[in-house]
Amino acid sequence: MKSSFLSVFVFLFSFYASAQPFTLPSLRFEYSAYEPHIDAQTMEIHLTKHHQGYVNNLNKAINGTKLETYSMNQLLLNASMRSDMVRNNAGGHYNHSLFWQILAPEAKQGNMTDELKNAIDKEFKLMDSLKSKLGTAAAKHFGSGWAWLIVTPDKKLKVTSTSNQDNPIMDVVKDRGIPILGVDVWEHAYYLKYQNKRADYLNNIWNLIDWQIVSANYIAALNDPLLKEIEDDSWPEIKDFHKVMAQTFHPAEKDDFIPLQARSGEMRAKSLLLYESVIPSRYQKPEVKANLLKLVKECEELDKLVKKNAKKIVLKAKIIQAHDTFHVIQGLCKD
Repeated sequence: MKSSFLSVFVFLFSFYASAQPFTLPSLRFEYSAYEPHIDAQTMEIHLTKHHQGYVNNLNKAINGTKLETYSMNQLLLNASMRSDMVRNNAGGHYNHSLFWQILAPEAKQGNMTDELKNAIDKEFKLMDSLKSKLGTAAAKHFGSGWAWLIVTPDKKLKVTSTSNQDNPIMDVVKDRGIPILGVDVWEHAYYLKYQNKRADYLNNIWNLIDWQIVSANYIAALNDPLLKEIEDDSWPEIKDFHKVMAQTFHPAEKDDFIPLQARSGEMRAKSLLLYESVIPSRYQKPEVKANLLKLVKECEELDKLVKKNAKKIVLKAKIIQAHDTFHVIQGLCKD
């Protein structure tokens, strides 16, 4: 069992960190090993037709582009900036790869670790409560999608769901984190055996969950730098301000003040939104708040100077000042 556990851990690490081309993983067991809970034909079609399709389409979508050098995590984090082809197929590949790894026949399953058991007890009180919440998330999800158990950026467990092939790593979903368990609720995951009886499929899927693998996923997620990346990426106001700052500051460096003159009011407004936003818990420091206020004042002064048609040398000095303050804020949020 130890060698199986280690091989799965190595697979997961290499899959999420590696670059392209992406390949179809193998199941841990024969197609028939998952019966009677999932029939062999469904497992074969699900892997070799549906999952293979996601892999093929993802590689086709990124071929010849800079995305060829991106890891899976990089593709997922900024899903809002990806084409539908990349977003849907990267999600499909990631989601199914995780799904296959956590499934095992009952005789081949390992035990849940104390670390995961304690985390479940702390967050959900009882294992049955966790199962109920996941089952409800899956059963009540309209249409195709997934139900998840995730580790959030503040290192807590949470149950959530997503539509289609989206997942909690993506910046297009509300509840973000690293998935450690996922349940596929697309009809192709169960229809041959269960037809429209999704509830029966969901009741039986628990017989196939390998809690030793889920436990490994939990420990890996707690120590994964991706959690911090998700937290950083989950502060939309700082992303919005960064965008307008970059699009005005860099032209001004080259003495092109047209973008700044057109968007100084927008920059002022976004600095205020940033100051008033909910700061992620790990960045709630007095120095961060103080510099956010400083940034607001500098952006207000800059906007006034633009409206007064101030000299370009004055505008340049002021936007450099605001830019430097923003860099201080970013530096304080690196730890």
